[in-house]
Amino acid sequence: MTSNHTDCHNCLQSLRGRKYALREENAYCVTCYDSLFANPCEECKQAIECDSKDLAYKGRHWHEGCFRCAKCSRSLVEKPFAAKDEVLLCTECYSDEYSSKCFHCQKTIMPGSRKMEFKGSSWHESCFVCQYCRQPLGTKPLITKDNENYCVPCFEKQFAHHCYSCKKVITSGGVTYHDQPWHKECFVCAGCKTQLSGQRFISKDEYPYCVDCFSKLYAKKCAACKKPITALGGAKFVSFEERQWHGECFNCAKCSVSLVGQGFLTRQDDVLCRECGSA
Repeated sequence: MTSNHTDCHNCLQSLRGRKYALREENAYCVTCYDSLFANPCEECKQAIECDSKDLAYKGRHWHEGCFRCAKCSRSLVEKPFAAKDEVLLCTECYSDEYSSKCFHCQKTIMPGSRKMEFKGSSWHESCFVCQYCRQPLGTKPLITKDNENYCVPCFEKQFAHHCYSCKKVITSGGVTYHDQPWHKECFVCAGCKTQLSGQRFISKDEYPYCVDCFSKLYAKKCAACKKPITALGGAKFVSFEERQWHGECFNCAKCSVSLVGQGFLTRQDDVLCRECGSA
């Protein structure tokens, strides 16, 4: 430009009829201005003279013609771009090099777009939806089955078991009894209501009982010791004329010798070995 300024503020030469540049209200000839104030171009390292367009990004400067993608060399002037380790890239090259791929559609998640992350994988926000109702999951609780995500209501409708006792959904764990699912807390003794999960129990008329309740309610009593005969753990017992004995209790009433597997005689309510019975 030309001006009424008389002399260059630096070299003091006349500016009459010459181009000059202003800086802090001072006028400089083009030569002085470029030598004093021109920024070096990041690409070509040459000064960006006052008659050239200076493009700046985060304190760095480029000639307009040097402001290009470091990979494909396309101009980035007035176009979106991304920076990686101080290198400028167009969005396409940045995506190819660094962007995540959507777990669902396998397409690139472009810089600046919102992505969802779950179990180490990334999704487009529009792809991160319930497999059944197709509603966005966002940050809602979800359940994964066979690499597909479901909102909790849809998962319960499609896959969840319902407790045989309380009829409510079993979301995790549970016990199977007579081919029916139960909550652990619902699987209790039909007598005393003690939880049976992980405990020994006995079935009676399709109901589970703890050992104590079954013994009290249903087990036969030993004719000798009067205690219940549960037969748990493979315990042996002897039955004779509607009476039962623990194997270790089936002894001669007189000499106490074991009668298990031996011949014996009866006298009233007693069982006797052959010697004692014939004496």
